Amino acid sequence: MKRVFIFLVFFYFPLQMLSAQKEILVEESLSFYSNILKQDVRYSICLPPDYFKSGKSYPVVYLLHGLGDDESSWLEYGNICRVSSSFIKKGEIVPMIFVVPQGFRTYYSNDVAGKFLYQDMFIHELIPYIDSVYRTVPDKQHRATMGYSMGGFGALMLPLKYPEVFSVCVPLSISVRTDAQYMLEDAEGWDKQWGSILGGVGKKGEDRITDFYKANSPFHIIENCDIDNYKDLKIYIDNGDDEYNLCRSNEELHILMREKSFPHEFRVRNGGHTFEYWRSALPNGLHFISDAFEGNTYRGDIHDTHLPKKPNIVFVKENELYNIIFPDEYKNTSALYPVLYFLGDFNKAQEEQIGGTISKWIKSGTLSPMILIFVKHTGKADDINAIISETESLYRVRKTYRFRAIIANGIYGEEALKLSMDSLQFTSCAILDGNPDTSYAAEILKHGNRDILGKTWYYIDGPDKGKYFAENGFLHILFRESDLYHEYRVREGLGGFQWFMSGLYDAVVFTQNKIHY
Repeated sequence: MKRVFIFLVFFYFPLQMLSAQKEILVEESLSFYSNILKQDVRYSICLPPDYFKSGKSYPVVYLLHGLGDDESSWLEYGNICRVSSSFIKKGEIVPMIFVVPQGFRTYYSNDVAGKFLYQDMFIHELIPYIDSVYRTVPDKQHRATMGYSMGGFGALMLPLKYPEVFSVCVPLSISVRTDAQYMLEDAEGWDKQWGSILGGVGKKGEDRITDFYKANSPFHIIENCDIDNYKDLKIYIDNGDDEYNLCRSNEELHILMREKSFPHEFRVRNGGHTFEYWRSALPNGLHFISDAFEGNTYRGDIHDTHLPKKPNIVFVKENELYNIIFPDEYKNTSALYPVLYFLGDFNKAQEEQIGGTISKWIKSGTLSPMILIFVKHTGKADDINAIISETESLYRVRKTYRFRAIIANGIYGEEALKLSMDSLQFTSCAILDGNPDTSYAAEILKHGNRDILGKTWYYIDGPDKGKYFAENGFLHILFRESDLYHEYRVREGLGGFQWFMSGLYDAVVFTQNKIHY
C-alpha cells in the first residue's frame, strides 16, 4: 500500500507541474525554424489572462523592437504584459495576444541581395505558425502591428505592403529618413544601417535612391498608392518632440499623408527616443488597436486638461486697446506681477473663461499669480509696444522681458512669432493652432543674434487635423535643426476654442517655468 501511495505521489506531481507549465501566460525567447531563413527565429509571447480558461480565439498584435534590441525588449523595458493585462482586466481593451519576434537588424524588410528575406519569413512563416500554435482569429481584421524606432518602420511598412494581412498599426518614433536625408547620410552610417538592406552600398547622393529603396519607402508608397487599397487600414503615428533626425522625417510623412488625404492619426508629445516615451504611448495605442479590432471608431485620446469644472468668477477691465484681468490678491498686496499677453479672437465670455480657469489654478497653488492682458488685435507691433509701455506705467508689473510672455491662438500665431523674434520682448511665446511664417523665422535665425534669440523659449501646439499642420510642423523642424529651445505638441482634434482650452494648462505652465527659470 505504501509503495502504491509513493508511486501515485510521483505520478501526480509531474502531471500537476506539466499542467502548470501549459498555463504559462508569458513565455520569452521561444523559437521556430524558418525554412526561408534556414535558421531558428526567436519570439516571445504574452497571452491574455483568460487564455487557458475561455477556449476563445483572440486577435494578435505583433510587437516589433528597435535596432540592437531583441524579442525580450517589449517584455522587459516596454512592460507590455503587465500593462495589457491590467487594461484587459479593467475592460479598457479586448483580450489580445502579443507576439514579439526577433527582428535582427533587418528593419523587418527583405534585403536587396535576397540573402535574408526576413519580410517573406514574417508573412509566410511566422504569422501562419502563430495562427497554428495559438488560438488566434486568423484574419486581417484581428491582426495589428506596433513597434518603436526600427520597429516603428516595420510596424508601418508591413501593413503598407500587405494591407490584406493587417488592419491596424501603431508606429512609434519611426526610424525613417526622407530622400534628402538619405542622400546626405555619411557613408559609414548609410552602408552599415541602410545600404545593405535597401541597396546602394558605397553609393552617394541620388544613386542611393534605388528602385528597391523606393519599393520599401513609406514616402514613395504613399505618394504613388491607390488610397482605396488602404481603406480598411487604421494608422496611429506617435513621435516625441525631442527627436532630431526623426523630427523631420516623421513630420514630413504626416504632412504628405495629410496632403494625400491618407487617413491617419498623428501625435507629438513631450519626450525622445526612450522606453519611457514608448511606454507612455501604450494607453492610447492599445485603445486605438482595441477599437479597430472591434470595428469601432477610435474613442479618442486620454486627456488630462486640468480644466476646473467651474472656473472662478473674474472681472475684466476693458480698455480701447486691451482688456485686463488682475489676480484675486492684487488689491490686497503691493507685490509686482508678471504679465501674460493673449493674442486671439476671444470674445468677452471666452476671456472670462480663460481668466477664471487660470485664477482657479492660481488659487489651488498650481500657478503663481500673474496679470492677464487680452490684446484687441490691431495688426501693428507698435500697438503691442504701446500696450506694454502703458501697463508697465499704470499697474504693478514686473518690468523687462523676463516677466512678459505671450500666448497666441489661430491666425495670430504669425504676429506672435514676429513679435517674439524681432526683438527681446518676451521670455516665452506659445502658439496654439497658429500659422507661423517659417520663412520669416528662417531668415531671423540665419541673420539674427543667436544669443538674444536663445533667451526666448517657444511652445508650439497644433491639432493633427488642423488647417496649419504644415506650418507648425516645419517650424518645429526649423527650431530643432537650429537648436532653438522649444516644446512641440500635436494633439487630437481640429482646433477651435475648446481645443485651445484643453491645451491651455500646459502652455501656461511652460510659460511660468520660463519666467521662474
